[in-house]
Amino acid sequence: MDSHSNLWWLYALLSALFAALTTIFAKIGIEAINSNLATAIRTIIILIVAWGIVFAKGDLKGLAEIPNKTLLFLVLSGLATGLSWIFYFKALQIGKASLVAPIDKSSLVLVLLFSAAFLGESLTRQSILGTFLIVIGTLVLIL
Repeated sequence: MDSHSNLWWLYALLSALFAALTTIFAKIGIEAINSNLATAIRTIIILIVAWGIVFAKGDLKGLAEIPNKTLLFLVLSGLATGLSWIFYFKALQIGKASLVAPIDKSSLVLVLLFSAAFLGESLTRQSILGTFLIVIGTLVLIL
């Protein structure tokens, strides 16, 4: 493995931090507008930031070389992300952030199952137990 092999921990923690901030900022931001409009505004900001990073790092040169399979799955991922955001913002607008977020994060259960079914990743006792605890924790929060 290369010298950056353990950086995924840092990136995952930063992702969790910004996901938490996303929930808090979004809950405050959608108080006075339609959740679909809020999602569209958020998406424009993400688009500007993401393309800004691509241009700043000079990564645009790889665009023409993307294989069709890769492009297809990136498009499907984008569609899934968009639908997730639309439903998340709608739930956040009408529900409590402290309840919506744990239910949203229960998607980890589906990730475990899908990664085993579609990616061939193994289901270990540790991952099954951890997922079970996530489900129990989510149920404790929402019931």
